[in-house]
Amino acid sequence: MAHLLVVESWVGSMSRLLPRAIRENGHAFTFLTRDLHHYLRSAPEGTAHPLLGARNVITADTNDIEALLPEVERLHGVLGFDGVVTSCDYYLPTVARIAGRLGLPGPGPEAVENACRKDATRRVLDAAGVPGPRFAVREEWADIARAARDIGYPLVVKPVDLCAGMYVRRVDDEAQLAAACRALADFPVNARGQRRTPVVLLEELLDGPEVSVETVSHAGAVHVVGVTDKSVGGAPAFVETGHMFPAALPPGDTEAAEHTALAALKALGLTEGVVAHTEIKLTSAGPRVVEVNPRPAGNRITELVRHVTGIDLAAAFVDVALGRAPDLRRVDTGLRSAAIGFLVPEASGTLEALDDSGVRDIPGVLETQLAEPGKAVKAAGSNNEYLGHVMVGDADGLGARERVESMLDGLRAGLVIR
Repeated sequence: MAHLLVVESWVGSMSRLLPRAIRENGHAFTFLTRDLHHYLRSAPEGTAHPLLGARNVITADTNDIEALLPEVERLHGVLGFDGVVTSCDYYLPTVARIAGRLGLPGPGPEAVENACRKDATRRVLDAAGVPGPRFAVREEWADIARAARDIGYPLVVKPVDLCAGMYVRRVDDEAQLAAACRALADFPVNARGQRRTPVVLLEELLDGPEVSVETVSHAGAVHVVGVTDKSVGGAPAFVETGHMFPAALPPGDTEAAEHTALAALKALGLTEGVVAHTEIKLTSAGPRVVEVNPRPAGNRITELVRHVTGIDLAAAFVDVALGRAPDLRRVDTGLRSAAIGFLVPEASGTLEALDDSGVRDIPGVLETQLAEPGKAVKAAGSNNEYLGHVMVGDADGLGARERVESMLDGLRAGLVIR
C-alpha cells in the first residue's frame, strides 16, 4: 500500500474520481487543504465529501508555498508520502514544488509552472517552433490596445492564470477589448484566494474545430491515449458545450493533432510523470496549440475515455505520481464512441422547471445529472455555469454525439428559467 498526499482539489467529478482511484488500487491518502468548508459545502446534504474520508485531513495555508514546504517536509517525516497529487490547476505548481522538495516522482516545477501560465506556455512553445496563434502579453491599456491593432481584430482576450474558460472572450473592436479588460481587472483574486497576475494575453482568433489530445507520460515516454473533440458555444465567451471520444476526424487530422501535442509536451518538458490534456485547433493553416494542461481532462472526458477503451486516466494519474508504470491496456468495452453534452443556460434567473422525461430510461445513456428546480441560474460565461449533462455511448460507431445532441434538444424544450 502506498500513501499519497493530495493537496486541494476541484470539487467537480475529479474530486470523486481521484479518491476512488486511490482506494481501488489499494492505496491511502492524506488530504491537505486551507479551507475544509469549501469541500463540505460541495457535498450533497447528508453526505461526506470523499476527500474528507482520507486517512488524515490536515489544514495548512496551501497558498503560502514558502511556509508550506517546511510544513510538508515535517509531515513527510512523520507520515511518509510516496507521491503527491492535486486535481486543481491552481495547485499544480505547488505539488510540483513539494515533489521536488521531498524527492518524490513528478515533472519538474519549472515545466509545470510554464504549462499553468498561459503566457509562459506561449513563449516556450514559440521559442521551440511549436505552432500556435500570434500573441502578445501586455499590462497597460495603451500597450494592450496597440498590440491588439498589430494582431488584428477579431481576436481573443485571456487571463494568464484562470481556468474553465473564465474571462476568455472574443473581441471584435477596441470598445469590446476595453470592456473585456475592465471585467478581468475587476476579478483580481481567483476562487481559491490567490492574487492574479494583472497581465492580459491577446491571441489571434483561430479558425477550425478544436480537439484535445489525452496523454500519459512515464519513464521519459509519452503515450497517446486518444483524441477528443469539443463543441463550443456561448459567444463571445468560449463555453464547452460537449465532447466525444474518439473524435470523428480523418486519420491525417488525428495524426497531426497528436504530433503537435507531443511536440508541445516535449518543448515544455512534460515527459515524465504527467497525465496531460492538450488542446489543439485544427486550423486551415494546420494544427495550432491552444493550451497544455498537465493534469487529466475535466468535464468527464476521462469517463468518456474509460467507457470506450477501459483505460482509467484517474488511476493512471495515481500510478505516475507514484513513479509506477500506468496500465494503458485497451479492452473491448462494447462501445465505439461516447459523448457528453452540457445543458448551458442562456439566461439568468431561477430554474423553475427542467423536464427530464425525454432522457430517462433510454438505452445507451451512461450518465444523467441535472439541476433541481429552485436553483439560482447564471447565464453561462464559462464552464462553471452548467445546469447538468447527459452522457451516451454508441456500440456501432461514431454516433454518440448525434444522440446526445438530440437528447439536449429535448431537455432545452422543457427548460424554464424565470
